[in-house]
Amino acid sequence: MNDLDVQKQIRQMVAFIEQEANEKAAEIDAKAQEEFAIEKDNLVNQQKQKILQFYQRKEKQIELQRKIQQSNLQNQSRIAILKAREDLIQQLRQQAIDRLSLISNDETEYKQLLTNLIAQAFFRLIEREVIIKCREKDINLVNHAVEAAIGLYKNAIKKDVKVTVLNNAFLAQDIAGGIEAYNSDGKIKINNTLEARLDMLFYQMIPEIREKLFGRNKSRVHDN
Repeated sequence: MNDLDVQKQIRQMVAFIEQEANEKAAEIDAKAQEEFAIEKDNLVNQQKQKILQFYQRKEKQIELQRKIQQSNLQNQSRIAILKAREDLIQQLRQQAIDRLSLISNDETEYKQLLTNLIAQAFFRLIEREVIIKCREKDINLVNHAVEAAIGLYKNAIKKDVKVTVLNNAFLAQDIAGGIEAYNSDGKIKINNTLEARLDMLFYQMIPEIREKLFGRNKSRVHDN
């Protein structure tokens, strides 16, 4: 083999090696591009998933805040309605209190009412001695009413009662009327002022008043 043949063979071998190298490089490059594309897709998908999860959490938070705000508004509305209703009921109570002062204007009816209030105090105390306190301006009416109340009490339970109407201590002059009754040592008290009787009746009737003003509460199972 002469030098030309050797050189030719060398050139062919070099060309083959270069071709193999180029093919291998192309293969490596293609594989790298493929792996890069896959990795890029994975990263993009991961970021998309993170973004999606972020906005899903935000959406849930916004929905929760909306529900909380809606619940707060509903509660505020219910509280406002309840307060308005309570204010109206208290206005009715105050109107009734204002009208109490008219009761004592009719002396005959007021004297009969005092008799009933005093007799009721006797029946509740069941004491041999009772002390009565009244407004200073009612002292004469109360003295007469006491005699009538004693008669009612004696006829009902066949027992006597000694009554002292205080003439040195009185109920406040700005109340509408009525009496307070005590046992002999003052430890037991019966409050039968007109205001006290009105309050007792008023609070007993609140369920009925509410129903007449606002209708029956559908969620109420038992009446108070």
